[in-house]
Amino acid sequence: MPKHGFQFKRPQQLAALLLLLLVAQCLWVFHRQTLTARDYDFARCGREMWEEPNPLAGYFTTCGNIADGTLGYRVAGLPLTLQRIVAGQGKDTSTWEMRHELGYVLLLLHSGFLLAGVLLGGALWWVTRRLFGNPGGFIALAFYCFCPAVIHACTYPNNEILTAFGLFASLYTAMGVAHAMQGPPRKWRSRIVLLTVTLAFTAASHVAAFLLALLLAIVFMIYLAVGRRAYIVPIMMTAMIGTLLLLFAAYDFSPDAFSYFFRSGAGRLWFSLQPARHWLLSLPNSAVTLAAATALLLYLPTRRSRYFGNTVPLLLALLFFTLITPGIASEPTLWALPFLFTFIAGVFADFLETRYRPIVGVVAGLLLILEAALSIFSLP
Repeated sequence: MPKHGFQFKRPQQLAALLLLLLVAQCLWVFHRQTLTARDYDFARCGREMWEEPNPLAGYFTTCGNIADGTLGYRVAGLPLTLQRIVAGQGKDTSTWEMRHELGYVLLLLHSGFLLAGVLLGGALWWVTRRLFGNPGGFIALAFYCFCPAVIHACTYPNNEILTAFGLFASLYTAMGVAHAMQGPPRKWRSRIVLLTVTLAFTAASHVAAFLLALLLAIVFMIYLAVGRRAYIVPIMMTAMIGTLLLLFAAYDFSPDAFSYFFRSGAGRLWFSLQPARHWLLSLPNSAVTLAAATALLLYLPTRRSRYFGNTVPLLLALLFFTLITPGIASEPTLWALPFLFTFIAGVFADFLETRYRPIVGVVAGLLLILEAALSIFSLP
């Protein structure tokens, strides 16, 4: 198992290299992109939130009631607002005018989503490496960095990559809080603060995902905090108060605008097999589908693989793959991917410690090569 504390030795260097390959693929996509109507909408709404919020009754910006989370708009608008301030431009400078003055306005507009993708990759590697060692960490990160769906989500304005990061970070932070509760209270504080921030991040990106994150976090803490369950209620109340305050700040402390978070239909949830069927049977995702099927075939009959660290991400992946949000267009299949990669990595890492190591190593290597090839051929 890796040592505690930050280090930048060979494992960290290889992980950074994989993340740089993800960035390189996204930059290639940026080079082939042009500004779209969606880009302009996110840029306009985001810049209004940062530069000149003027909420009307029930509204937050001239974009109207934003049902799919304010965070994506703020992430899109912040680099443009900062560039305008640095360049000394007026507030009336439009994104269209900036397009003619800057050759890199599209990179500024999309940079926050690429950063979120890199942070999610780093979180995935950190979690899987702690759980399964270096082999598990690198298998999960390699699948992630060459996943066409991830690259797509990092290269246009959306709340989905932000939600995926918030969900993954929230749930594993909640598990970390539960484990920390077995130790002295002084070790709880930093994790509770982190849980508060990640829940607020999730809430600001997607209402339904926040509700799920809150419910699942409580379930995991009840399961893991044996002998300390009486502390769960005050801890979660503290985290919820902090989350709502941060979310209120995301609406510029406007009660009318903030109230729409509770009144919109974006929190509605239902279930369907259609999204999973479509995603898993598409050609660009075939390497992940084969890896998941292989991991499942190894997991089901093998007792040593059926433990908490493998079972939880499998169940979460199944949940999000079958989830739909009738109130708003979203991509829960993307939310499922970090958990699916965690499950795949855990099972393969388990079998790499057995006498089947050579065979499993070859299978994992071939699947990763196929994934990389599909990713490269999927680039524009």
